[in-house]
Amino acid sequence: MTMPVQLSTGLRTFAAEDPGDWSSLVEFARAADEAGIDRLVLSDHVVFGENLDAYGDPANGGSRGGKQPTGPDGAWLDPITTIAHLTAVTSRVRFATNILIAALRRPVVLAKAAATIDVLSKGRLDIGVGVGWQREEYEAAGLSFEGRGRLLNHTIEVCQTLWRNETANYESDELSFSHIHQMPKPTQPGGVPIWVSGTVNGRSMDRLARYGSGWIPWGDDAADVAGGIARMRAAVADRDRDPGDIGVVGTLVPVRDGDKNVDLAQTMASVPAFRQAGVTDFRINLAAPSGQSALTDYLGEVVAAFRSASA
Repeated sequence: MTMPVQLSTGLRTFAAEDPGDWSSLVEFARAADEAGIDRLVLSDHVVFGENLDAYGDPANGGSRGGKQPTGPDGAWLDPITTIAHLTAVTSRVRFATNILIAALRRPVVLAKAAATIDVLSKGRLDIGVGVGWQREEYEAAGLSFEGRGRLLNHTIEVCQTLWRNETANYESDELSFSHIHQMPKPTQPGGVPIWVSGTVNGRSMDRLARYGSGWIPWGDDAADVAGGIARMRAAVADRDRDPGDIGVVGTLVPVRDGDKNVDLAQTMASVPAFRQAGVTDFRINLAAPSGQSALTDYLGEVVAAFRSASA
């Protein structure tokens, strides 16, 4: 099965210091909507502790050598709330979390919020989820960091149960309910698509095969996306899931010319190989000009270069 390719870009909803005015988010979202960007992606952190070096440690779920982009007092907007705001000022572009630390939210409340956004936006929401890397976030929520994988599975299970059943029943070690009604259901069949982040390991592949519409490679599997996709496909096939219906995120790294300007043609040169490997959601982050008109024109050039390379 050949899936359509899409172009995504990050929406910077965090800052090292509180900017005081976040109106640039609306400007960027409107420009992306008009220019033809397929998806805007938002990050998530609920609270911070002070051990930010843990982000660079794969043993904690971090990215090898990675550096957290702000200090513990950086300003981070809640992605679900921000998406709700931005879907009201756009009409076409999709929104996604990358990643939502979903286990920190009560599942029944997250299911309601996501379904509400999906209905009001006419089906423009995706939820990327992962276990996260920061112990302090789980401790502040009164949850087990060591049990975060099962907590994430539980959160997804409850959401999908509520989204897919007119009368919902659920039974697990964490929660039991029966004859529960939650309306309205999401517009998208099967509920809001869940994109699972992680490396190719047993637990994350179990999660992807069971719940996922797409995969967000992490760590070494993101660095070697073609190899990661091959390993992921073998893993989910072993779990009786067709890997052909799973979307995959790949990152486009901007290539700069001698004047340090982004060469869009060279930047997009890797698109055919990535597409051949199985990438469906191409994500790129570029410094963009300010001003609605200039921003729209620039993003339009990026979109045109991508469409040409992916044709």
